[in-house]
Amino acid sequence: MAQTKQGGIALRQWLPLIGLACCAFVFNTSEFMPIGLLTDIAASFSLTEAQAGIMISVYAWGVMLLSLPLMVFASRFEFKRMLLGVLAVFSLGQFLSAVAPTYPILVCARLVVACAHAVFWSVASIMASRLVDTRHGALAISMIATGSSIAQIFGLPLGRAIGLAVGWRMTFAVVGAFSAAAVVYQAAVFPAMPAGERFTVKQLPELLKNPFLIALYAVTVFMATGYYASYSYIEPFLAQVAHVDAGAITMTLTAFGFSGLVGSWLFGRLFDGHRFPFLAITLSGVPAALLLMGPAASSLAAVLAVCALWGCCSTAFNVAFQAELIKYTPADSSAVAMSIFSGLFNLGIGTGTAIGGAVVSGPGIAWIGFAGGAIAVVGVILAITVLLPAIRRAKPVA
Repeated sequence: MAQTKQGGIALRQWLPLIGLACCAFVFNTSEFMPIGLLTDIAASFSLTEAQAGIMISVYAWGVMLLSLPLMVFASRFEFKRMLLGVLAVFSLGQFLSAVAPTYPILVCARLVVACAHAVFWSVASIMASRLVDTRHGALAISMIATGSSIAQIFGLPLGRAIGLAVGWRMTFAVVGAFSAAAVVYQAAVFPAMPAGERFTVKQLPELLKNPFLIALYAVTVFMATGYYASYSYIEPFLAQVAHVDAGAITMTLTAFGFSGLVGSWLFGRLFDGHRFPFLAITLSGVPAALLLMGPAASSLAAVLAVCALWGCCSTAFNVAFQAELIKYTPADSSAVAMSIFSGLFNLGIGTGTAIGGAVVSGPGIAWIGFAGGAIAVVGVILAITVLLPAIRRAKPVA
């Protein structure tokens, strides 16, 4: 294989890494599509936005419950076989979603997608870091975050545009076609990558005795819950509270995604040399943005600024958490540790969406920013008092 290098990474490493970033794009596009199309999906099944939002919670809770058992099962397989199987299941779930005749069947089809999601996000960053030399690990992980951010820049708004033009079902079908193409691409370029020693449930107690992991997991739940209490209803919030038209909503969601790309870039540039300030600032930026949602709603420029802060900080701290987890977890248990992280993050997504739905149905959609911000503040307090000291005490794994 040619050894042409770009930035110190060989071409044979770039090709599968770019493929993983594209897979991250497709997975995140799928996860967030219902948010951008929530009003249309609700209307097609004669539901309210809060009722349709249950689908987001069920999906996230499905990932939460499935992440650990599926990852323990999948740990026996070589990474390439695992990746191709996950992409195939993901593609099937998208096509089933596109043809679902009723809302319950749509929810079941989304649970098929959730099975693939649970495994992919448990191993994506780990596979990326193993594709390259150790010194390029942070860059490789940031590539996965970049794929996620680009999904919010182009994937979510493009999915919304397709849904508005030809119906939300076609959006799911297009994602299914892209994921099927990803199977073919990764089959051609992804190298054989041994899974390592098989993880067993008996190892869980030892893994969960790690004070660093416990602290990181606790902060993750609060941050994800606060984030999605607001983000899951951002489309109707922009329409009903900020009073912006459909085109401006798409523009705002695109700006949100661009800011996530900036957060990923900042991680790659700053994290290794400024870990603790980076974590403190990016974590604090999330509740700050959420609490400003309501006051900023009177001005489109202010809404864009708040979304930029929100998207940048949330992506930056998320990818930083994954890098820290890989750094302080033994290689033979890192995939399962990451699956727990993914499961708990999705616990936050589902719980936050449910809390946001209760706020929408109760006090009103104008209050979702305050509800999410209050929850995220708890996460920041835990991070400063428990997580950062635990990171200082933790010893990196060779």
